[in-house]
Order: sequence, then C-alpha cells, then structure tokens
Amino acid sequence: MLFRQEATYSGLDGRRRLHAAERTLGMRGFLGEARISRNPNALFVRPGVLDVLEEYEHRDPWRAPPANVVARLEGTGRIREAEEILAVADKMKQGLGFAGGGDCNEYPFPAGETVREIDWSTVTDRPHMMHRTIQGPDGRRTSRTAVDELLLGAGLHDPARHAALHLDRPRALDATAGHTPSMDGQGGSRRIDHLYFDLWLVQAVLDVQVVDCSGASDHNAVVATLSYRKAAEALSRAFDPLAPLDLIVAGG
Repeated sequence: MLFRQEATYSGLDGRRRLHAAERTLGMRGFLGEARISRNPNALFVRPGVLDVLEEYEHRDPWRAPPANVVARLEGTGRIREAEEILAVADKMKQGLGFAGGGDCNEYPFPAGETVREIDWSTVTDRPHMMHRTIQGPDGRRTSRTAVDELLLGAGLHDPARHAALHLDRPRALDATAGHTPSMDGQGGSRRIDHLYFDLWLVQAVLDVQVVDCSGASDHNAVVATLSYRKAAEALSRAFDPLAPLDLIVAGG
C-alpha cells in the first residue's frame, strides 16, 4: 500500500493524474473526496497482493476526507476460511486488519521514543506555531501530540516506533518533514508522518525506512516492509495480539 496526501490535481481531467500514477506504480488508486482543503487524500494498492472488497466515501466533518477501502490479501485460503467461520461474528472478529497512515501534522507522543522538545519561543513562523501547538497552564506553547496519543491509547501501533524498539531499526524514527528551505523557522526536522497498524499486523513488520524524497516532495516517505506469511497469519489471528504501548512517559 502507498498512502498519498495532497493529491491536489488528481481528481481533475477525468482523474488523469491519478491514472498516470497507477500506470507508473503498477498499482490501483483510490481518491478521497475533495472538500474544504481541496487537497484530497489518495491511497494505492498492489493488484495480486490485495483484493479490494469495498470502498467508502466520507464527507462532513472532514476537511480532507480519507480514502477508505477494505481489502483482503489474495491467495490466502486461511483468511477466506476465517472469514467464513467468523461470518456471524462482529467485525473485529472477522480477521480484518487495520493499516493507515498520513501526514499527522502533529508530533509523536513521547512514549517509546525520545522526542526533542521544540523551543516554540524561537520559532518565527507564527501561523505554523499556532497550528502545531497548544497553550499550557503556564502560558507556554507546547507541541501537539494528541493524535498519536489517542491512536496508541486505543491499541494501534506505530510500526516505526515498533521497529526501533524491537527490531533494532533506530533510523525508522528519522524525521520526515521540516528539512527543506521552505520550512525554515518552523522548529527543524521532525517525524510527523506516521503509519498505524493493528495489534496483530504490526508483528509482521520486518523493517521500516524513511526514504529521502528531496526534490520530489517536502516530506520523506515512510516505507514499512512486512512478511507476507506473517501478515496472512495476523489477519487470521493465528497468534496473540501485541500488548498496547505503555503510554507512561519517563519522568512524567
């Protein structure tokens, strides 16, 4: 899967750019609704690996609604058997997994990784500061981390953080944005593009890399490599879920 933000022109001219991207990538593309932001989200899936079963459209109250599909790994009889057996069970017991990602425009919650605090008093881009911070009880601006905390607290896992903690891949936590000249005055390079997997699927992760996209984008790409066999087992719940991340911050 490839998650794409700000596919601004992909819905125009008969979705010409979306289909050009499909041909270049060898993937099937799905485009979210263009709403207030006019910068729709998109995602691409690899035919022959994922079989798309359903697509959902979202409108209000989203500024940029997600591209949302339900897909199944192809060629995995165990998953199909699990779906048949669990057809009468609720959706969380159907062997479906969750994989999502995007530009969160917020910072990692400081649990399971060291997150260098930004001295917001030195940031010169004032609109950026107001967008990325909240005011604390003492009046100081502090970095927003609520999205990451909420998703982790609900039991999802950040595969980059998982790779750094359990797979000896510290570079998985490299910055994804803030490195281009246009972002001077915003507090420096930061990891704001995150992936999230469910408690089973994250255990299929083999590696996570941050790919330098200088010259093509002002964000670097986050690439997670998964074991196909382990992912299939995750979707059929062949092993126990990984415990949620402990959100207790050291020294907090």
